[in-house]
Amino acid sequence: MRFLTYEGLDPGALGAKVDKVRAAIERDDFRGPDVKKLHVGPYYRAKLDDASRLLLRFVRSRGETVCLALEVIPHHDYAKSRFLRGAQVDEAKLEAALEASSSLDAEPARYVHPTRSTFHLLDKPLSFDDAQDEVLRRRPPLVLVGSAGSGKTALLLQKLRHQPGRVAYVTESAWLAQTARGLYVAHDWDPGEQEADFLSYGQLLESVEVPPGRPVTFRDFRAWFERHRSRLKFTDAHPCFEELRGVITAAPEGPLSAEAYQDVGVRQSIFSPEQRAELYALLPAWRRWLDESGLYEPNLVAHAWLAKLSPRYDFVVVDEVQDLTPVQLALVLKSLKSPGHFIVGGDAHQVVHPNFFSWAKVKTLFWQGLGLDEGRDIAVLDVSYRNSEAVTATANAVLKLKHARFSSVDRESTYLMRAVEGVRGEVRGIRAGSPAVAELDARTRGSVRTAVVVLREEHKAEARACFRTPLVFSVQEAKGLEYENIILYRVVSSERRVFAELVEGVTDEDMRRESLDYRRAKDKADRSLEAFKFYVNALYVALTRAVLNVWLVEDDPAHPLLARLEVSFGEPVGAVAPARSSVEEWQREARRLEQQGKLEQAEAIRTAVLHLQPVPWAVLDGEGVRQLANKALDPKGVSQKARQQLYEFAGFHEEGALARRLQQEVGFRPSEDFAPWSAQIVHRTLKPYEAKQQKDLLWQTEKHGVDFRTPFDLTPLMMAAAAGNLPLVEALLARGARLDARDLLGHLPLHWALRRAYADAAFVRSSFGAIYDLLAPPSFDVQVEGRLVQVGREQGEYFLFHHLMAEWCLSYPARTARYTGWTAARVSRPPFEHFPEVVVRESRRKRTYLNHVLSRSEVSSNYPSSRRLWRRERLGHYVPNPDLSLRVALPDGTEAWRPVLEVLNVRWLESHLLPRAIGRLGGTS
Repeated sequence: MRFLTYEGLDPGALGAKVDKVRAAIERDDFRGPDVKKLHVGPYYRAKLDDASRLLLRFVRSRGETVCLALEVIPHHDYAKSRFLRGAQVDEAKLEAALEASSSLDAEPARYVHPTRSTFHLLDKPLSFDDAQDEVLRRRPPLVLVGSAGSGKTALLLQKLRHQPGRVAYVTESAWLAQTARGLYVAHDWDPGEQEADFLSYGQLLESVEVPPGRPVTFRDFRAWFERHRSRLKFTDAHPCFEELRGVITAAPEGPLSAEAYQDVGVRQSIFSPEQRAELYALLPAWRRWLDESGLYEPNLVAHAWLAKLSPRYDFVVVDEVQDLTPVQLALVLKSLKSPGHFIVGGDAHQVVHPNFFSWAKVKTLFWQGLGLDEGRDIAVLDVSYRNSEAVTATANAVLKLKHARFSSVDRESTYLMRAVEGVRGEVRGIRAGSPAVAELDARTRGSVRTAVVVLREEHKAEARACFRTPLVFSVQEAKGLEYENIILYRVVSSERRVFAELVEGVTDEDMRRESLDYRRAKDKADRSLEAFKFYVNALYVALTRAVLNVWLVEDDPAHPLLARLEVSFGEPVGAVAPARSSVEEWQREARRLEQQGKLEQAEAIRTAVLHLQPVPWAVLDGEGVRQLANKALDPKGVSQKARQQLYEFAGFHEEGALARRLQQEVGFRPSEDFAPWSAQIVHRTLKPYEAKQQKDLLWQTEKHGVDFRTPFDLTPLMMAAAAGNLPLVEALLARGARLDARDLLGHLPLHWALRRAYADAAFVRSSFGAIYDLLAPPSFDVQVEGRLVQVGREQGEYFLFHHLMAEWCLSYPARTARYTGWTAARVSRPPFEHFPEVVVRESRRKRTYLNHVLSRSEVSSNYPSSRRLWRRERLGHYVPNPDLSLRVALPDGTEAWRPVLEVLNVRWLESHLLPRAIGRLGGTS
């Protein structure tokens, strides 16, 4: 058996003993090093000596099982392991040592290098091929070219990890930026002194200054376009949107004047000079509409923000660079302290956003003045670790067609992909309207593994009439997604003439090419590439969303494009096994799509597949609890039931001030001592969520949704966190439960776990580390002084701010006129010193460190990167910065900025205080 070591593993003085374990496992001897399975995740341990252990896991690739050595664990101290999340391991209870590799629990791995002895790690083990490994050794600046599934993002993150100072990862997609940050800090990776921001382009704008309103989308624009269609009869909404964003407003120097727009090169606009004049005349109306609608065009904001941005980053990575316009890239470039300290990655074949992308423009911007050999600083990844052999072959046929028809787009895009051998898959055609279409629908509509893709938004309604899956996407929506199977519905037929023109002049010899060579177009005045680019790129993107199979549903099997792609038509449906996904899988898919901004499809799943119903009980959310309080606190009221409900609500949330109001104002006193009565309410309410049997609760999530609200306004995940029930937390997260949902006092699920930890030392010793690791978001955004500030999980402020949010309602004053505030002493009270490393590293538990972080991030701090999260009331005593806003998730899946005191519901808390204690945070009552 091969034995690979993590590239960050430092065995120190135990190196010789690690080598001894290596030698034993390489000769398939597991008994000698006493290899035993841990009851935590996929991990094993080998014995180095009486006190030290080596943490292992096993993977299987192409029929070969490989042992991966992760870290040395000294003194049996498993709780400090990066990978075990604070879990307690009792060696006396481990099973007997393994006898043979046949009993191993090995996870599948897509690729393991055949000879290399080390591996890398993000959220999972990574083995890079020779081309990828060469990129790791290249010095910046660098352009990294490769399709989806080629490993670009993993490589970019690995490169970013080795850059000192303040660094940034920038991409168009907020979901990709957040996902990348999660990968970056997975397994509690320690960045040391490095400070990293992971920003979508919108967040980059907000980090300079938060623009008013929200960015305009194509769906917004289409509504405006329809009002002006009579003046723009020569075009449709999409080309018009592309021209506005990709040409008129895209230049770093500023929006084009009417004269400059008329003078752009013939390959920089899809419209004639006469048509350009018509479009440009509507610019004032378009800009007025943006202002009146509370929308902004990101390019226009970028122009304004260029003058406001000062260099801040020592190194920048730009992922999916093809989705950004030149002015957006100029803003990224201006954020660099030193030219050349960057890597950009992307794929020009995936341009379906309106930006007229070209690698030439990127190089002109990024290499300007560096005096570098541009050709030397290009790296191409040509292996697809996502798509099957059949899908890759068809996608390559599209690239050959594109190259034959238009010559080279640029030097960087002159490559074909290679698939990893062993996964064949298929690409097949089905005639539209045939019985096979209905049968394909019947066999796939119940599965989350099959999606339907159409060319444009307006084609989705027709596709839904044939395919009853909620997973119907336009090509632009589908970008960034992947499914095992993709059905392309009338992509060619919907633009039959355009796709027929696309293959004119393409020969059999062109399609038999094994590689592409760089050659410029003969006719530089030919605008055909710009006119056809969307269609050919859309077809490429749609095909490459499929991991395994593609079925093309088309009207005309004899269409010349389909012939060039060698798509055979037949009746393949009999070979398609009927698939029906579980409720859990559909719940998880709905949440995944919601996170990626695909709200239409997420809602379709919940409505058409899950058939969710409202909860049958009243929820004491913000409005509900206010109405109940008005009724219960009315001295003339007679409803003891309302008073009992409100008292129980106060008991569960430990709101002693509210309980006192009930006692003093209406004489409702079910107990003499509120604290023990409150503890009983908490215990009684959480009891169903502490049970090992989860069937009934999970059934409720299937009926009402995984994020339904309990009577006290908590989600099931909040309740499971408060109960300290790790298996239930894992089960709910597997169904897509939201980490960003908040109760009426601003608590996230993570905050309920923190509250449980401070109240239950046994919970800290058992599952707290694992629950914290699952519930802690990779970062959170705050708005300070009109700009976005991002706080990552690896930063000291992260834990302290979440502690403040978790305990604010508990520490808020009840009877004192002078609020003493939140202190390091409150944070470090027992059992804080026993918190697992995955929660707070041991070096950060010292009171001096806590006070330092509190001091550097307070409002009046002179610290260079102060985040101004709290305000000091007096020495060592802090309250939330009243001018701070948080980005919070809304019930409809969107996000918005909210003042922190509104999130914490300070107005509600203050409504129960004595008059002299009200308003300590300024203007909140």
